[in-house]
Amino acid sequence: MWLSYSTVATIVLFTSRFVQAAIPKTVVLDAARLVAAKAELRRHVASPALKIALADLKAQADSWLTQGPWAVTNKTIIPPNGTIHDYASQAPYFWPSNTSDGCPYIELDGQVNPQSKLYTDHDERAAMFNASYLLSLAWWYTDDETYGRRAGDVLRTWFLANATRMNPNLDHAQLVPCENTGRSIGIIDFSQGYTSVLDAAAILGAGAPGWTKEDARAFEEWNVQFLEWLEGSAFGIEETAATNNHGTFALLQSAGIALFTHNTTLALNKANAMLPRISAYITANGSQPQELVRTRSFHYSVFDLVAYTRMADIGTKIGVDLWGYIGPSGQSIQQAIDFIIPATTGAELWPYPELDFEPYIASDVIHSGADHGNGKARAALSDVPAPPGGDLWLVRPASEQLDPGS
Repeated sequence: MWLSYSTVATIVLFTSRFVQAAIPKTVVLDAARLVAAKAELRRHVASPALKIALADLKAQADSWLTQGPWAVTNKTIIPPNGTIHDYASQAPYFWPSNTSDGCPYIELDGQVNPQSKLYTDHDERAAMFNASYLLSLAWWYTDDETYGRRAGDVLRTWFLANATRMNPNLDHAQLVPCENTGRSIGIIDFSQGYTSVLDAAAILGAGAPGWTKEDARAFEEWNVQFLEWLEGSAFGIEETAATNNHGTFALLQSAGIALFTHNTTLALNKANAMLPRISAYITANGSQPQELVRTRSFHYSVFDLVAYTRMADIGTKIGVDLWGYIGPSGQSIQQAIDFIIPATTGAELWPYPELDFEPYIASDVIHSGADHGNGKARAALSDVPAPPGGDLWLVRPASEQLDPGS
């Protein structure tokens, strides 16, 4: 059982082996668990599993030290509005038709058109997300300022530096050639992982060298503006209303930014809005029908659960019990986790369409369910394949998307 927040705070204050760092004001990650894990490592009482998780984290963080930083200004294709500081990406599953100009583009669900990679913002955004998160966590556990400074450089370059900063909108995300200059569902480019970036900034704000108070204030202001766009734009409103994973992630993203920017009222509103989604879009047996119709149905079932479980973790911070919620027919996040366990462990075949079945991608959501009292999930963990690069759960206990982006 993890130490209470008050006990952890006492350790931070009175254990001389700690560097003087504040407790991170994370939005998804449980800060008390981060502090407790650090305490175990520093007091040389860490379990072998925790030591292995830290070694795997450091190995992944080390791989990012020599990459980046990345910026929207690196792209060679200018967004439709002509502003290079605007993020732009092309819808990955749309392919040109057999005409002289390729128009109209045709959707082939789950099949990525290599042409979409010509918009480099999409992949550089993914690299920025991962690097900032893993480097900040590596700094937290090791106090090696190399990690902290690099994480700060990554965030400053993408969000803050005048020459390279991204404008706080997603007007041109997942555009379809011949058809539009951006779509509401392009918000998924950010919403699928952006709350981890918020946690990276929160960790750096706990005393990382090179991440100044001015950086922290500027990053918070960027997020205030981004949240205004998400809440006020037609794209943001439409995405939040989506009935599949797009809507789940949109709520998660807005809740996380609201909490990060001290807008507790909006965070509560978003967390409470998840309750009717559980009843409406998870069935009594735990399936998610909107995800099962996809050609990558296992991927998307797990993907949606990443959003549900992360939102449930936000809920624990603001008094909304998404983990304990049960709908009128027994619908719940835990029931949805139970639904994917047999295929993940190999006990049963996944009976729905899946272009590339990878059971390891469910590792985090099953960990998450187990940590919140799901006995089936806890029993299954020993049979769940570890993700490539190792299982990082003990050093970053929140669900992440473990396979390539959707």
